[in-house]
Amino acid sequence: MSHLGERIRKFRKENNLTQQQLADLLGVSRESISMYERGERTPRYEKLIKLAQLSKLSLDELFALEDYSGRDTPI
Repeated sequence: MSHLGERIRKFRKENNLTQQQLADLLGVSRESISMYERGERTPRYEKLIKLAQLSKLSLDELFALEDYSGRDTPI
């Protein structure tokens, strides 16, 4: 599972949402949510923005990029 998939699943479970409920909020299918969580598909940009707004996380946090913010050289 990707970092993003882990974050999506964690957000969904912490908010007691089913995959279908999150899918309805994002305007995608339940199958898409399942694929996002397994790292088999990445949400489109507009869905990432909506997910960030719903979860109150930045895109950096969703993608777990904050883990790399202290490095002296770019990856």
